[in-house]
Amino acid sequence: MAVDAIDQAATGRPGRRVPQAHASEQPYTYPLTRPFVEPDWTRLPGYRDVTESDWNSAKWQRQHSVKNLDGLRRALGELLPEDLAASIDRDQRERATMSMLVPPQMLNTMEERDLWKDPIRRYMIPAFADRDPEWPSHPTAERDSLHEADMWAAEGLTHRYPTKVLAELLSTCPQYCGHCTRMDLVGNNVPQFIKYRFELKQKERYQAIIDYLRATPTVRDVVVSGGDVANLPIGHLESFVGSLIEMDHIRDIRLATKGLMGLPQHFLQDEVLFGIERLAHKAIEHGTDLAIHTHVNHANSVTPLVAKATKKLLETGVRDVRNQGVLLRGVNTTPHALLDLCFRLLDDAKVMPYYFYMCDLIPNSEHWRIPVHEAQGLQHAIMGYLPGFATPRIVCDVPFVGKRWVHQVDSYDRINGISYWTKNYRTGIEWDDPEATTRTHEYYDPISGLPEEGKAYWRKRTAGLATA
Repeated sequence: MAVDAIDQAATGRPGRRVPQAHASEQPYTYPLTRPFVEPDWTRLPGYRDVTESDWNSAKWQRQHSVKNLDGLRRALGELLPEDLAASIDRDQRERATMSMLVPPQMLNTMEERDLWKDPIRRYMIPAFADRDPEWPSHPTAERDSLHEADMWAAEGLTHRYPTKVLAELLSTCPQYCGHCTRMDLVGNNVPQFIKYRFELKQKERYQAIIDYLRATPTVRDVVVSGGDVANLPIGHLESFVGSLIEMDHIRDIRLATKGLMGLPQHFLQDEVLFGIERLAHKAIEHGTDLAIHTHVNHANSVTPLVAKATKKLLETGVRDVRNQGVLLRGVNTTPHALLDLCFRLLDDAKVMPYYFYMCDLIPNSEHWRIPVHEAQGLQHAIMGYLPGFATPRIVCDVPFVGKRWVHQVDSYDRINGISYWTKNYRTGIEWDDPEATTRTHEYYDPISGLPEEGKAYWRKRTAGLATA
């Protein structure tokens, strides 16, 4: 009998365990191989003479943001293929839901040697050829696809969840994303869409929001957004958020800004950092958690300047900086792309991966959207690689329902691409609806990926809508 077996028989103690686990080849390889460096902006023709001082200036970045095709040509010169330029021009005239606005910082993170395929170009500066030729829009697409305005308790204040509200303070951003879920409100008019404009004066609107929140103690969580708070003068932001902090029942405040990634220079300004620091200290004194929520969709967007701005924000005393990305085909809908982004955020920028939303059902978004089953597959594929606390949840924002984890689907018709969802609360417009928590709500997969039977169903259904 072996010594270990004798020892186990005599003492009842388990025998010696021989370590045998070791690192092995995985479907995804960590760490990242791409160097974490700021791209050299002088490689781009329009920025060859730009000094580091100018590049790091928020004012310079805003003044030199690309606003149209002519500006894009000036920035990229011969690097912009003529066929891509023509396709972008057509898209701006016939498909775009957002006008073009791209800070030099964002343009500098694009792969100038292959702009057709570059993931950041694909969602920031869409081309007509990118769009789905038969189904550029889903037949059920809507300008305000989440019906946020239907749930306004005051102009710009969406009360959708029991304890959470969204305060849209402004309708502009430092950059405009092609897939913007608030395309109905945010940005300039485009040939296809005239945007909604707030009717109340800013001071009156803010006061109406504050008055509603003071009178509604069931709300504990306020997302301060727009638009983008990076476009709000810091004094205005400090005044509004300071009023929220003073309400005893408000326990969480989140400041939403893609500008942290698109224009990190804004958050490196002393005036901005001092204002946020005052808010952070006031929040701590009142027992309120103040956090920053940003929006990064690809690892290449995370640069040392973004990391520097995040570090400065964390040093002010904000509780956390978190990322809410959007799943966009051709940008980040592979496990490798998603994990690269999460590790870049977590390791290098100290930004917490938090959510990835499925792209919403706005007009002309079909080429970006993925079906529910692909989103479920992505959630499965990224599990186990990241720390549990930093593994983002992939969610479907179902109209009149809200965020649902993609595996919460109640039932799913894969042939016709229709998923069915329920919820456990009433939105702000369902206070007298006895069926609010039992009714089933539909969500729709992109039609181009359906089997022929499903495509035929939607062609027939669309024909019925057209003749109704």
